[in-house]
Amino acid sequence: LAVEMEAAALYMNAARLGKEALAICTVSDHLLTGEATTAEERQTSFTQMMELALRTAIQL
Repeated sequence: LAVEMEAAALYMNAARLGKEALAICTVSDHLLTGEATTAEERQTSFTQMMELALRTAIQL
């Protein structure tokens, strides 16, 4: 279970326009336990996510 707001709108707009879309999400906090990542961990995971997204886009 996650809290995410932007991907749904991205997919809806892509579907309306007959386009493909992709959302890549990272996990930062655990809603049930309250466990959270540090700012440094969030930055690292965001950087890794962006690198993965760029490598994937190049392959398309």
